[in-house]
Amino acid sequence: MRYLPISQELFIHNRHNFRKQLKPSSIAIFHSNDIMPTNADGTMAFRQNNDLFYLTGIDQEESIVILFPDARDQRMQEILFLRETNEQILTWEGYKLTKQQAQEVSGIKTIFWLHEFKQVLNSLMMEAEHVYLNSNEHLRAVVEVETRDARFIKWCKETYPLHKYERSAPIMHYLRAIKSDIEIALIKKACHITELGFRRLLGFIKPGVMEYEIEAELYHEFLRNRSRGPAYSSIIASGANACILHYVDNNQECKDGDLVLMDFGAEYANYASDLTRTVPVNGKFTDRQRDVYESVLRVMKAATQMLVPGNTLDQYHAFVGTVMENELIRLGLLNEGDVRNQDPAKPLYKKYFMHGTSHFLGLDVHDVGSKYRPFEEGMVFTCEPGIYIREEGIGIRLENDILVTRSGPQDLMKDIPLEAADIESLMKR
Repeated sequence: MRYLPISQELFIHNRHNFRKQLKPSSIAIFHSNDIMPTNADGTMAFRQNNDLFYLTGIDQEESIVILFPDARDQRMQEILFLRETNEQILTWEGYKLTKQQAQEVSGIKTIFWLHEFKQVLNSLMMEAEHVYLNSNEHLRAVVEVETRDARFIKWCKETYPLHKYERSAPIMHYLRAIKSDIEIALIKKACHITELGFRRLLGFIKPGVMEYEIEAELYHEFLRNRSRGPAYSSIIASGANACILHYVDNNQECKDGDLVLMDFGAEYANYASDLTRTVPVNGKFTDRQRDVYESVLRVMKAATQMLVPGNTLDQYHAFVGTVMENELIRLGLLNEGDVRNQDPAKPLYKKYFMHGTSHFLGLDVHDVGSKYRPFEEGMVFTCEPGIYIREEGIGIRLENDILVTRSGPQDLMKDIPLEAADIESLMKR
């Protein structure tokens, strides 16, 4: 892996917390992701299943972990299965983890080769009553390809039909929502690499530059700083493209007088960062652009202060909506009387600010966690208000990553330029 070694204490701690949530006599099984095909003999770059990584730190394909806290043989309470390497694999694909290396990464002492999995599992299932299986239960997930988890669920239920099956996802959503100190440090590292990318762009953007050239500069800075690359598809949207929320074509020329909205983030050690900045292509905001920019920035600052223990996402978004209404009235985009008489179920501000303000951040960009759970210390959220005026060709969004703490919100991107004057000054240089 490109990233530096992570202390196995993180994964030992995570497994300990997971085991505490299981029913008595339970076995839990987690699989790595598949290597996905493209065409012919091509494959996509491998990306580990985040739940397996969270529990083990193993970043290799065809890996399985079994957790069985009540196993009579203590050696079988935590088991890791790895793909066994050979000379052909070494020649064509390179080194795979040895058992000793996997133990050093994960802290798991009992390690078998993958071909031993079914035999070992069969002996353990004779002792188990409950079986926890994993699946992608993210609210936004659209899963059209059968995953390794899905195939195993079908096989397991056919092979062992009389066991009591449970879902691992609710436990993982609960645990992963709170970040440990080690995880926070990894997210901070991802944020720092993102900062380096943004500062590089401030000296690069000018009229005539193509959106994809800006994206290429980001890739260069990310990769040279031990990042796998972007944590998600980068949005580089100039001019009216900025009013398309998930614009990823990135194929237009950046023109004099326009803004360019850039939503990107580096990934480090599988942990994501998520930044949005909107800058003037020529280095100078027009009066109208700056007025809208300052409105978005005020909403962002007010919203950030609400990311404190005890609040909920519903309460938070209701507050942000009120702040946004006032700014849109000030900008002449909404009428105060119309807002007073609006249907609460269809707030008028949604015409210009149609998405949510925050989401969980962690191993996933849109990380797992319940929208009904009150904010707690250790949660990390994005804060990303925006105003999109399609008729004026102006789209402005600003976004930082915020850690919830007892002493108030901690901005993990506080060192990344945000004020309009700072943006103009750095671009001028």
